[in-house]
Amino acid sequence: MTRSTRSTRSTRSMRLEWPAFAVPSRRRGVELLDDPLADPAIALRSLRDVALSNRLFGGVSAVLAELMPLFRDAHSRRTSLSLLDVGTGLGDIPARATREAATSGVALRTYGLEINHGLAAGCRAGAGTAIAGSALALPFADRSVDIVTCSQVLHHFEAREAEMLIAEMQRVARVRVIVADIRRAWLAAAGLWAASFALGFHPISRHDGVVSVFRGFRREELGALVRAATGRDALVRNRRGFRVTASWSPA
Repeated sequence: MTRSTRSTRSTRSMRLEWPAFAVPSRRRGVELLDDPLADPAIALRSLRDVALSNRLFGGVSAVLAELMPLFRDAHSRRTSLSLLDVGTGLGDIPARATREAATSGVALRTYGLEINHGLAAGCRAGAGTAIAGSALALPFADRSVDIVTCSQVLHHFEAREAEMLIAEMQRVARVRVIVADIRRAWLAAAGLWAASFALGFHPISRHDGVVSVFRGFRREELGALVRAATGRDALVRNRRGFRVTASWSPA
């Protein structure tokens, strides 16, 4: 077998998708913690469950896979970087990104944004600088941050607001925009439900996690959403743990 043939087959295998019967239709559902009146203590407990899920099931690694080439490039140019994580939760992704950047010889300055002061206070330890504000009107100037990310945030928004969020991320970013989310599949929903008992998730985390799966995106859906919001064709990849990422240059 020639190298070119192996390469072609490898490319084709990467493009394989689950058969239609394995993919539920996208549905909105109701995540209990989307309620602005939700108990702040339960919200913080649920964010700890999300951070654990991110670490075990690919949420962190999906974002890092997009970040590492940027770190290597910054190291070669001897420059530092800044990163804004929208809807950062407990700041677990900025914290891990900071460690990985340092390993690559890059100083990374991070900001974590949450919707209110209570949640922003919860992310301060991991996110570097914690900021309370709206994802739909980011409190940053145009082209003021090198990298803007969001992970498992986009599926919380209706289509029009999702486009507004993507457009805001592009407005603020100088170098790269990275969107990571859940890849919708029956197996992902069943796996999360089962694993949540073994991991001791709060019942609300279990409920909202399964709803999140059904709100998630297939690769072509996420690419189309980015295109509608920005007019750009993002690089969209399936990632392990039923994750999907879209990344593109704002310039």
